[in-house]
Amino acid sequence: MQIKDSVALVTGGNRGIGRAFVDALLERGASRVYATARNLASLEAVARLDSRRVRTIKLDVKNPADAEAAARQAPDVNLLINNAAVLTMGPLADVPLDAVRENMETNFFGTLNVINAFIPVLEQRRGAIVNMLTLVALASVPALAAYNASKAAGLSLTQSFRADLGKRGIAVHGIFPGAVDTDMARPLRMPKTPAIEVARATLVGVEAGDEDIFPDPMARQIYSAWREDHKAVERQLATM
Repeated sequence: MQIKDSVALVTGGNRGIGRAFVDALLERGASRVYATARNLASLEAVARLDSRRVRTIKLDVKNPADAEAAARQAPDVNLLINNAAVLTMGPLADVPLDAVRENMETNFFGTLNVINAFIPVLEQRRGAIVNMLTLVALASVPALAAYNASKAAGLSLTQSFRADLGKRGIAVHGIFPGAVDTDMARPLRMPKTPAIEVARATLVGVEAGDEDIFPDPMARQIYSAWREDHKAVERQLATM
């Protein structure tokens, strides 16, 4: 699909990669961008980026009713970007079970809720879905255990929807960034790619029709190694 003149909706559009997606979509000529967040007030600065093209919607992805309401408010969407996520630090043995559930509810079930709500909208326009996953969906970093697990589940969800929705004219893209320079990733002590670069590379991949997109140098390097020897990458990431 072409980004120019598209109508996109970005979950978690108030900061981080979501905010970068809004910027990148406007740069590439999207005709309208719906930016969503749990708190509408957090989207005020995003709305000021372009008062004509940016619209804001309250959306808690964990709430199916919110997702259905968003689909009614944005009936012209042909590009759905599932970006909203939470990240809990710590190994599974140390992370409270409620925190593990929160990661799954937001990162897996939240994505599921939004996709299900927007299928009728996207099917009318032969649209596309972008699911922001992560490199650690392929091999786990123990210090991000709950996040890893939720994103690995998101990878399986992405593949399942791709097989199903492709028959209905909807493309499904999985995005696998490495470390990205956002507030959420601030505790991670490693080189990070600017969020805007990840967003721009993702949109290039969507236009090219790439199903799996590795939008930064770290992602491409580790994915190449994973294809050669996934057990070696698993052992490598286990030391981080």
